[in-house]
Amino acid sequence: MPENLWPDVDHALAYLALADTIPHRTEGEQVVLEVLASVNGPVQRVADLGTGDGRLLALVRTAYPGVLGVGVEFSPPMLQRFTERFDGVDGVELVAHDLNDTLPDMGTFDAVVSSFAIHHTVDARKRTLYAEIFAALRPGGVFANLEHVSSPDPELHEQFRRALGTQDDPDDPSNQLAPVDDQLTWMREAGFVRVDCLWKWRELALLVGVRPD
Repeated sequence: MPENLWPDVDHALAYLALADTIPHRTEGEQVVLEVLASVNGPVQRVADLGTGDGRLLALVRTAYPGVLGVGVEFSPPMLQRFTERFDGVDGVELVAHDLNDTLPDMGTFDAVVSSFAIHHTVDARKRTLYAEIFAALRPGGVFANLEHVSSPDPELHEQFRRALGTQDDPDDPSNQLAPVDDQLTWMREAGFVRVDCLWKWRELALLVGVRPD
């Protein structure tokens, strides 16, 4: 199993300190919200896998007031930040769970979202996880994965690192990056339709699929 640094407090807090400075991140998040608007039927219940401090789930609930949200997270520092963010807020549930393990039964969702989390799993787990997400969606439900993907060649990867200002730091050993095309194929194999990459900036991409009606 690859090394995963996310249970480490310093690693998690260092990420949170930089999260708002990731270039173009808000563009990708805006497209996630647009995708949810295209769901066939009302969006009443949403799961956020690898929710971290609940940033994306909070944006979803701002755009869709009254949505019941379930955040799934395993990192202790992130669990604490999520709890602080939603303290006293109704309609939000936190499930402590590692995405490397089979998803627990959390009921059915109109949408499943994720933001820069699934790439911490190995490729074989990504494939089984996509199938589990498909099973957790109602017919017509949507999966929107704002993800860190691999570059086609090393120089493009280094350009991405320079754009982030991390060129002097080692790559995070927690990252298990996969190409966009491979992941779209795995989503189709899981049963998703209308599968596409709807937004991309360098190694950041929004991968979307719909469970057929």
